Amino acid sequence: MWTRGNSMPAMNHLILLPILLPLLTAAIIIPIDERRRPIKAVISFLSTLFLVFIAMALIVVAKAEPDASSNAYLLGNWPAPFGIVFVLDRLSALMLLLTSVLGLATHIYALARWHNAGQHFHTMLQLLFVGINGAFLTGDLFNLFVFFEVMLAASYGLMLHGSGPVRVKAGLHYIAINLAASFLFLIGVSLIYGSTGTLNMADLAVKITQIGPETRMMMEAGAAILGVAFLVKAGMWPLGFWLPPAYAAASPPAAAIFAILSKVGIYIILRLSLLLFSDQAGTSTGFGTWVLLLGGLATIVFGLVGVLASQAVPRLASYCLLISSGTLLAAIGLGNTAVIGGALFYLVSSTLAIGAFFLLIELVERGRDAGADVLAVTMEAYGDTDEDTVEEEIGVSIPATMAILGGCFCLVALLISGLPPFSGFIAKFSILNGVFNPSGMGNSSHALTAADWSYVTLVIISGLASMIALSRVGIRTFWASIEGTIPRVVLLEIVPVAALLAVCVGMTILAGPTMRYMEATARSLQRPELYIQQVIGLKPVAPPTTGEAP
Repeated sequence: MWTRGNSMPAMNHLILLPILLPLLTAAIIIPIDERRRPIKAVISFLSTLFLVFIAMALIVVAKAEPDASSNAYLLGNWPAPFGIVFVLDRLSALMLLLTSVLGLATHIYALARWHNAGQHFHTMLQLLFVGINGAFLTGDLFNLFVFFEVMLAASYGLMLHGSGPVRVKAGLHYIAINLAASFLFLIGVSLIYGSTGTLNMADLAVKITQIGPETRMMMEAGAAILGVAFLVKAGMWPLGFWLPPAYAAASPPAAAIFAILSKVGIYIILRLSLLLFSDQAGTSTGFGTWVLLLGGLATIVFGLVGVLASQAVPRLASYCLLISSGTLLAAIGLGNTAVIGGALFYLVSSTLAIGAFFLLIELVERGRDAGADVLAVTMEAYGDTDEDTVEEEIGVSIPATMAILGGCFCLVALLISGLPPFSGFIAKFSILNGVFNPSGMGNSSHALTAADWSYVTLVIISGLASMIALSRVGIRTFWASIEGTIPRVVLLEIVPVAALLAVCVGMTILAGPTMRYMEATARSLQRPELYIQQVIGLKPVAPPTTGEAP
């Protein structure tokens, strides 16, 4: 359990609640008959809402000690590295809050209709929270594997939720790819344990500096295989070929919450690369960073080509997600603290914007024919328009529904493209500023490498490609729609989309304190010794003395 002394403040039990609360909620609602789905929906909604408040409280806990990297919790009062340990720091608290906010918006959206499209939607959503939150909080690789499998098992059900031949086909491919990634995960963990004798992350960071050259190769091979498993989930090219068809076929709430799943892979890569292969790792220092850099740049190129080539809007959103993953992976590969701070800001902004985009797509396309986008491209290419037609109306009134959806779409386009003045622009500006000014002191004598210039160029071009593609979609949908139909939208569906975009606007208004938090997080990640001291130096809580209340 937590603390430097022999007592544990009750506040630190909060570290377990992001895992226990959705787990207990899933256990409560799964026996309830599906005919009483409103009861299940209310229980699940209250649990998800409470998760947001818990995550906000954990942000406060993580910020409370500026000189400490993390707060740890020894489950069962067994000391690390022998017992199970959960670790809370600025990064994990940030990811917990991001997951809970996106999860709440997804949950509210699904209450309108999608939770009725299949069985056990709320149970699978809560179990997904268990896996994601556990992956963010765990301090050892074995429990990371356990939570990773819980997350994947729940995502399989959500991927197939709503059935349909296209969804089932894409879902089976999704399951096969992720099962293969899980197999690689297990092999990598086995090799690391065989070479170091431990799976605790903090203990691993210590043992890596002590192992000899005869076992270092096996350890690095295990780390490489483990990295491949996470890069599959992050969607790095060429391992991310499965992502666009799978996410495009998923139901809108499933696709929206899946936007955080790729960030789970990126979180683990960021965590392990800076903890295990820091400057203190000896000959293993910086292991695999060039793979992350080159793979991230290739992923950006693959994503921007897909964005420009996509005719179906859900696939366009999926390729936007790949651009986001590539930008973050390349930032990790650069190993620049200032860039990582801006990348964390970008991670939050892009995840919220893409999640809102997946929800918005269904509202915009509701009532449209499946081939409307292809037909629009064909008419544009061949000029299939009736020039002799004389329009009787000079102006057309815009219905309120289309005006609201159009406004949300414009904001999404600005956020994803990184145009001013919103958080997407601030995030990309911070990243580029970190490349040109890594010390933060305005030192213009810093020599940029070819990798730096390649990263800057692709970040700018990917934003331009996203702007072109999204503008094209917006014109065809809101300005020159072939069908001219107005979708029927209920308040319960538009509120979560507006809420996610409002959070992005809030990040824009509070860009100063938000960016300071991200920069402090990046600095703490670059000091792995703080994380190691907090976990390895943690002592179990002493039993109460005679006459003392337990």
